[in-house]
Amino acid sequence: MQQRQTPAPPPEGRPLLEVRDLRVSFFTPAGEVRAVSGISYQVDYGEVVGIVGESGSGKSVEAYSIMGLLQPPGRVVGGSITFEGEDVLSFSRRELTAFRGGRAAMIFQNPMTCLNPVYTVGDQLIEALRAHQKTVSRREAAQRAAEMLERVGIHNPERRMRQYPHEFSGGMRQRVMIAMGLICHPKLLIADEPTTALDVTIQAQILELMKDLQRQTNMGIIFITHNLGVVAELCHKVCVMYAGKLVEQGSVDDIFYRPGHPYTVGLLRSMPRLDAQEHQRLIPIEGTPVDMLDPPEGCPFAPRCPHAMEVCLRRMPPYVDLGPGHRSACWLRVQERLPASPSGRKEAAHG
Repeated sequence: MQQRQTPAPPPEGRPLLEVRDLRVSFFTPAGEVRAVSGISYQVDYGEVVGIVGESGSGKSVEAYSIMGLLQPPGRVVGGSITFEGEDVLSFSRRELTAFRGGRAAMIFQNPMTCLNPVYTVGDQLIEALRAHQKTVSRREAAQRAAEMLERVGIHNPERRMRQYPHEFSGGMRQRVMIAMGLICHPKLLIADEPTTALDVTIQAQILELMKDLQRQTNMGIIFITHNLGVVAELCHKVCVMYAGKLVEQGSVDDIFYRPGHPYTVGLLRSMPRLDAQEHQRLIPIEGTPVDMLDPPEGCPFAPRCPHAMEVCLRRMPPYVDLGPGHRSACWLRVQERLPASPSGRKEAAHG
């Protein structure tokens, strides 16, 4: 695992972004779907936080909530999102428009669904800049757009700005999306699986590009992915999500070398390793994800967990601190901290 640059200390000790007890539900004809159930974490200036979990775990929903992009029937039903001390959920429509792109930006998984096919790449970059910096002339905006394309590794930017999205390869379109996200110099960048649709060589280039830009600008990054290899390459901290809940949080070293939740262990076992023995089989996580319309009363991972106890099915476990900045919501960790009985055995956790 590569050595990471230590994030700069936040101004006045204040985090860049703080999410507290965020709850998001979708009110469908079939019932309420609790897509995000009380998650909390923070992002400091210059820090890269990875959010990992399988499809349907709520990773993208919480990101859309931060950006104010959540659409009906989705709604934030509780908690708070604070950006540089300001309550994002209380922003007016005008404040939210200024916030998106100007102070926080988002890169999506498929650039072809985000780039307008009938406008040139240059026009779209210029429009993105002038929408937030209205005093910038079109000529100056074009110059800055060309500089940003050059910065993200697109050569001959003046010619490229006159081209349309379909004239770019997948990797180049993703670079254009990164340039569009960064053209207003945001303090927070949310990347929602931006390398999933790319082949591994282009994926490596995009990750290296994001690391370089993050070091140069000291912006905070939330990197949403299901690829733990990407997390090891890029992130400082990791939040592991399952069925709308954060089941474990910690540094990259904590998550990879000292995982505290069976789901995290399962993700690591199902990931190919360079140091694996020849013909060593990957171990899949048995079972299927929970039905979010009818989630279990206790730990959402309990039906698939090989270590599940009776209490796991009845009650959601509390968070247990496993070390500085490392915590896990698992009854196994609770059991480890229970006092021993006179016979020397651990007391059972009571429902």
